Amino acid sequence: MALRIEDYGLLGDLETAALVGRDGSIDWLCLPRFDSPACFAALLGDEHAGFWRIAPAAGGLCTRRRYRGDSLILETEWETPEGTIRLIDAMPRRGEAADVVRVVEGVSGRVPVHMAMRLRFDYGRIVPWVRQRDGQLNAIAGPDAAWLKTPVKLEGRDETTYADFTVSAGERVPFVLTYRPSHEPRPHPVDPEQALADTEAFWDDWIEDFDYDGRWPEAVRRSLITLKALTYHPTGGIVAAATTSLPEQLGGPRNWDYRFCWLRDATFTLQALLGTGFVTEAKAWREWLLRAVAGDPADLQIMYGIDGTRRLPEFELDWLGGYEGAAPVRIGNAASGQFQLDVWGEVLEGLHLAREARIEADDTAWDVQRCLLDFLEGHWDDPDDSLWEVRGDPRHFVHSKVLAWAGVDRGVQAVERYGMDGPADRWKALRERIHRDVCENGYDAKRNTFTQFYGSDALDAATLLIPQVGFLPWGDPRVVGTVEAIERDLYRDGFVLRYDTSAGVDGLPGHEGAFLACTFWFADALHGIGRRDDAVELFERLLDLRNDVGLLSEEYDTVAGRQVGNTPQAYSHVGLVNTARHLSGTPSAARPATR
Repeated sequence: MALRIEDYGLLGDLETAALVGRDGSIDWLCLPRFDSPACFAALLGDEHAGFWRIAPAAGGLCTRRRYRGDSLILETEWETPEGTIRLIDAMPRRGEAADVVRVVEGVSGRVPVHMAMRLRFDYGRIVPWVRQRDGQLNAIAGPDAAWLKTPVKLEGRDETTYADFTVSAGERVPFVLTYRPSHEPRPHPVDPEQALADTEAFWDDWIEDFDYDGRWPEAVRRSLITLKALTYHPTGGIVAAATTSLPEQLGGPRNWDYRFCWLRDATFTLQALLGTGFVTEAKAWREWLLRAVAGDPADLQIMYGIDGTRRLPEFELDWLGGYEGAAPVRIGNAASGQFQLDVWGEVLEGLHLAREARIEADDTAWDVQRCLLDFLEGHWDDPDDSLWEVRGDPRHFVHSKVLAWAGVDRGVQAVERYGMDGPADRWKALRERIHRDVCENGYDAKRNTFTQFYGSDALDAATLLIPQVGFLPWGDPRVVGTVEAIERDLYRDGFVLRYDTSAGVDGLPGHEGAFLACTFWFADALHGIGRRDDAVELFERLLDLRNDVGLLSEEYDTVAGRQVGNTPQAYSHVGLVNTARHLSGTPSAARPATR
């Protein structure tokens, strides 16, 4: 059985990622890309689906672990009766091929160590042909091939590779796993010590752009490093998470593939990157965004593959039992075909942020935005599936309409503040029409709160963003009332739910944990309405949910006291960065209210 979600640390080379447990086992690794089939998939089944463990022969969880400085080099230590060892794990930046470097270092005494590797391509389904070649272990099946190089003796049995050795104080024993498509020549493995040095130097150089002088620099730095690790360097796209099908409800069916790029993440991600000095990453994300949305605006999707791929068909892997039995395991995401109106506004808001930051754009960028605005003009009053990707009936979701308003507002600002060419008067009239429609149909005057959708009694944490996008000012009684209503109805055990799943609006059985991004939004809202002490208290409660190496998943199960959902979650870490900035007195990246 896999460990708790918070027991995993992250490795990455800016093209894919691995999860390493506190027992020294890599239980999740997709090669060569984030969205490729996994060669270690024990996270979603059991050890038969593939793993790679290095630990003291006696086994057990580590004594402690940490990242080396501001890097993704993970150091895991075990104190045993025989002595202490340190496992150093890293994925160096991609050169000739993809590499995972693992070095066992003796710290004290003389410790027996056991290594076990079970490579299984295609999410644990395919057992490769394994043989020894020129001092390396070679595994090959279909399009995939991997090589393992180490100075220790390897033994194969039960379709698994083992090694047993002893490490004394001062000794270092390396292992290098290298992946390359099977039709290409065998790659040259990296030198493990040089790879570690190069990896540390890369991260030390990258973090130099860090610009934040608030109260929580360590947490912000680590979240930005995590966000960078989720970036697919060849295209600039940022995946929502490194995993698929980690459940939102332990044992439940709310299991989705998050190894894709969501357009709605653009605004918050750009806020986080631009607000902390990482302009290069913001530019790359903006360029990915423009390429992804190019074409007919009616064909805009809510998410794309890391290279801009549009087709993300969803299917189930019936040979995997799921994390702690949470089935099904899904690959792909059918929500990519949904109509979610807010995405048009999110894209326009994201590109507006880039314009405000003076990120240079070519002439086609405004042409794309004009097309998106034309689409909004004709479709803002259509029902949609909401940002929460409900699989029930389309409705007139309040947040979706608010973001449609925001998109039109950014068009008006582009003309009036930046001299872009466009029908500002017509857009102003449209902006007013949407605003009036939302206030008349999406606001419950009796309860003094905005609702989840028109005619609904339910609430939605996404309405916390109404003042952040400038739809109404923080001091408006309707905003204050909405914050207080969400506190009454969606604030559970110290954290915030997205919405009440028992109402059946999402068309799915079961429930889910508290949504961490929404809880960060709630901290922002408390701060916005003047409850600063409450906001800081909530933010620090959220910081306490991070695991021992600073990672957050998508949600938190307050009953089980565990992280749930895919991990590490970009939305959660972006929320952490932006809330830390707001609470530290950094000027808000949100637009000023126009009403």
